[in-house]
Amino acid sequence: MEMAEGEGTTEENYDVDIATTASSLGGSGVFHIINDIVGFVLYMHQQIPSILQDMSLEFEGLQTEFMDLETNLAEPQVKPLVRRKLMSRKREVKNEIKKLEKLMKTISSLRSALQLMIREAPGIQKVVLILGGSPLRPQNAYELLFTQRRDHVLGYEGDFAKSKAAEALSKKTIRALISTGAGSTSYPGPMRLFILVHAPPTLNLPQHFLPKRDFRYNRKFVPSKLRFKCRTQDNATNSPPTNDLIWYQCRHVIKGLAFHQPVEE
Repeated sequence: MEMAEGEGTTEENYDVDIATTASSLGGSGVFHIINDIVGFVLYMHQQIPSILQDMSLEFEGLQTEFMDLETNLAEPQVKPLVRRKLMSRKREVKNEIKKLEKLMKTISSLRSALQLMIREAPGIQKVVLILGGSPLRPQNAYELLFTQRRDHVLGYEGDFAKSKAAEALSKKTIRALISTGAGSTSYPGPMRLFILVHAPPTLNLPQHFLPKRDFRYNRKFVPSKLRFKCRTQDNATNSPPTNDLIWYQCRHVIKGLAFHQPVEE
């Protein structure tokens, strides 16, 4: 399958069709779907050792412990034996922070970039997550199509708090992905996760997104396709022409971690 810029809205087959009773996903809903699928892709394709939420908590815990250790070491009455133990633990914690720091900073930057993009161009229809050496050499790809009425995507000024509806929709999406076998094939070693969005040419966030006008899949490559349909879906209103949209690649590329994989017996 080839994905060229300016392609028409021909009927396509989707691996996952997610229907919602809401009239619109809203900017927050779109953000959390993308964010949760990023975490799913990284974990299921063995690019991170645990789910992203647990890793975030672990990273925050390490940072807190490091500050506590520094505070304890600054106390003049600490005995030499205790001080040596504290220094040893401080080095261990510092090394663990260093291993995770780049990944966590990139993920934080990606989330901020997605929120800025949704505020500036809330009517995005397509987002592609590509896992591989480069966008042109994908090992796996997940194409997300959001179908919403044009009158619901004129602007987004709300916050990005995760509602119960968004939580339920994300869980439904992850279950559907697992049922299709998504993530069942993995490749050894760290890979990169690239994010591309189909947005209006007026998008102006050069610190986060750069035009990728020539982006297209290799003819032989077939991505996993997901479609999110709102209650008021109408093909005439929910599928605006894409010839005025171009591809943008997010500058925040996530690189998977090298970690020991448990051997299955």
